[in-house]
Amino acid sequence: MFTASQSRSRTTGVLLTVGIVALTLTTASIHFSLGGLLFLLNAAGYATAAVAIVVAAWAPHPLIARFSWLPRVGLIGYTLVTIVGYLVMGPYFTLGFIAKGVEVVLIGLLVADILRVYGSFGGLLSAARDSVFNPSGDTSLNA
Repeated sequence: MFTASQSRSRTTGVLLTVGIVALTLTTASIHFSLGGLLFLLNAAGYATAAVAIVVAAWAPHPLIARFSWLPRVGLIGYTLVTIVGYLVMGPYFTLGFIAKGVEVVLIGLLVADILRVYGSFGGLLSAARDSVFNPSGDTSLNA
Protein backbone atom coordinates (compact mmCIF):
# COMPACT_ATOMS: atom_id res chain seq x y z
CA MET A 1 0.00 0.00 0.00
CA PHE A 2 1.29 3.46 -0.94
CA THR A 3 1.45 6.29 1.56
CA ALA A 4 0.24 9.75 0.53
CA SER A 5 3.86 10.88 0.12
CA GLN A 6 4.72 7.92 -2.13
CA SER A 7 1.58 8.50 -4.16
CA ARG A 8 2.44 12.19 -4.68
CA SER A 9 6.00 11.29 -5.65
CA ARG A 10 4.76 8.65 -8.09
CA THR A 11 2.26 11.10 -9.60
CA THR A 12 4.96 13.75 -9.89
CA GLY A 13 7.27 11.24 -11.55
CA VAL A 14 4.62 10.22 -14.07
CA LEU A 15 3.79 13.86 -14.87
CA LEU A 16 7.46 14.77 -15.28
CA THR A 17 8.09 11.76 -17.51
CA VAL A 18 5.05 12.54 -19.66
CA GLY A 19 6.18 16.18 -19.95
CA ILE A 20 9.75 15.18 -20.84
CA VAL A 21 8.58 12.72 -23.49
CA ALA A 22 6.05 15.20 -24.92
CA LEU A 23 8.64 17.99 -25.22
CA THR A 24 11.23 15.57 -26.64
CA LEU A 25 8.79 14.38 -29.30
CA THR A 26 7.74 17.98 -29.99
CA THR A 27 11.29 19.04 -30.78
CA ALA A 28 11.79 15.82 -32.76
CA SER A 29 8.71 16.69 -34.79
CA ILE A 30 9.92 20.24 -35.40
CA HIS A 31 13.31 18.98 -36.62
CA PHE A 32 11.68 16.27 -38.75
CA SER A 33 9.43 18.85 -40.43
CA LEU A 34 12.45 20.87 -41.55
CA GLY A 35 13.89 18.08 -43.70
CA GLY A 36 17.54 17.83 -44.65
CA LEU A 37 19.94 15.23 -43.33
CA LEU A 38 21.11 17.16 -40.25
CA PHE A 39 17.56 17.94 -39.10
CA LEU A 40 16.35 14.39 -39.78
CA LEU A 41 19.24 12.91 -37.80
CA ASN A 42 18.51 15.34 -34.96
CA ALA A 43 14.84 14.27 -35.01
CA ALA A 44 15.89 10.60 -34.91
CA GLY A 45 18.16 11.33 -31.94
CA TYR A 46 15.35 13.01 -30.03
CA ALA A 47 12.90 10.20 -30.85
CA THR A 48 15.43 7.63 -29.64
CA ALA A 49 15.96 9.63 -26.44
CA ALA A 50 12.20 9.70 -25.83
CA VAL A 51 12.08 5.90 -26.07
CA ALA A 52 15.07 5.63 -23.70
CA ILE A 53 13.35 7.90 -21.15
CA VAL A 54 10.20 5.75 -21.24
CA VAL A 55 12.17 2.50 -20.93
CA ALA A 56 14.25 3.89 -18.04
CA ALA A 57 11.12 5.06 -16.25
CA TRP A 58 9.00 1.92 -16.57
CA ALA A 59 11.10 -1.13 -17.37
CA PRO A 60 11.40 -3.34 -14.29
CA HIS A 61 14.73 -4.98 -15.19
CA PRO A 62 17.48 -4.33 -12.58
CA LEU A 63 20.10 -3.48 -15.22
CA ILE A 64 17.84 -0.81 -16.70
CA ALA A 65 17.03 0.56 -13.25
CA ARG A 66 20.75 0.73 -12.40
CA PHE A 67 21.44 2.96 -15.41
CA SER A 68 18.20 4.98 -15.32
CA TRP A 69 20.27 8.14 -14.85
CA LEU A 70 21.90 7.75 -18.28
CA PRO A 71 18.98 8.75 -20.55
CA ARG A 72 18.33 11.86 -18.43
CA VAL A 73 21.95 13.00 -18.53
CA GLY A 74 22.31 12.00 -22.18
CA LEU A 75 19.22 13.96 -23.19
CA ILE A 76 20.42 17.05 -21.33
CA GLY A 77 23.77 16.83 -23.15
CA TYR A 78 22.14 16.18 -26.52
CA THR A 79 19.77 19.10 -26.05
CA LEU A 80 22.57 21.46 -25.00
CA VAL A 81 24.60 20.48 -28.08
CA THR A 82 21.54 21.13 -30.26
CA ILE A 83 21.00 24.58 -28.72
CA VAL A 84 24.66 25.56 -29.04
CA GLY A 85 24.78 24.23 -32.61
CA TYR A 86 21.77 26.35 -33.52
CA LEU A 87 23.24 29.47 -31.94
CA VAL A 88 26.57 28.95 -33.72
CA MET A 89 25.32 27.82 -37.14
CA GLY A 90 21.77 29.16 -37.49
CA PRO A 91 19.73 29.62 -39.63
CA TYR A 92 17.77 31.93 -37.37
CA PHE A 93 14.00 31.91 -37.88
CA THR A 94 10.89 31.88 -35.72
CA LEU A 95 10.38 28.11 -35.64
CA GLY A 96 14.03 27.67 -34.65
CA PHE A 97 13.59 29.95 -31.66
CA ILE A 98 10.38 28.12 -30.70
CA ALA A 99 12.27 24.82 -30.83
CA LYS A 100 15.03 26.26 -28.63
CA GLY A 101 12.39 27.45 -26.15
CA VAL A 102 10.93 23.94 -26.04
CA GLU A 103 14.42 22.54 -25.51
CA VAL A 104 15.18 24.94 -22.63
CA VAL A 105 11.93 23.89 -20.90
CA LEU A 106 12.88 20.25 -21.60
CA ILE A 107 16.21 20.75 -19.80
CA GLY A 108 14.32 22.32 -16.89
CA LEU A 109 12.02 19.29 -16.59
CA LEU A 110 14.98 16.92 -16.80
CA VAL A 111 16.76 18.82 -14.01
CA ALA A 112 13.58 18.71 -11.90
CA ASP A 113 13.31 14.96 -12.50
CA ILE A 114 16.95 14.41 -11.56
CA LEU A 115 16.47 16.35 -8.33
CA ARG A 116 13.27 14.41 -7.58
CA VAL A 117 14.91 11.02 -8.09
CA TYR A 118 18.43 11.60 -6.76
CA GLY A 119 17.86 14.50 -4.35
CA SER A 120 20.80 16.51 -5.67
CA PHE A 121 23.40 16.52 -8.40
CA GLY A 122 25.73 14.85 -5.89
CA GLY A 123 23.18 12.06 -5.54
CA LEU A 124 23.13 11.72 -9.32
CA LEU A 125 26.92 11.49 -9.43
CA SER A 126 26.89 8.86 -6.67
CA ALA A 127 24.26 6.82 -8.52
CA ALA A 128 26.24 7.07 -11.77
CA ARG A 129 29.51 6.10 -10.05
CA ASP A 130 27.89 3.20 -8.21
CA SER A 131 26.17 1.89 -11.35
CA VAL A 132 29.51 1.68 -13.13
CA PHE A 133 32.00 0.84 -10.38
CA ASN A 134 29.81 -0.89 -7.77
CA PRO A 135 27.09 -2.75 -9.67
CA SER A 136 26.39 -5.17 -6.80
CA GLY A 137 25.31 -2.32 -4.51
CA ASP A 138 27.86 -3.32 -1.84
CA THR A 139 28.58 -0.04 -0.03
CA SER A 140 31.48 -1.56 1.93
CA LEU A 141 33.60 -1.17 -1.23
CA ASN A 142 33.38 2.63 -0.92
CA ALA A 143 35.34 2.73 2.34
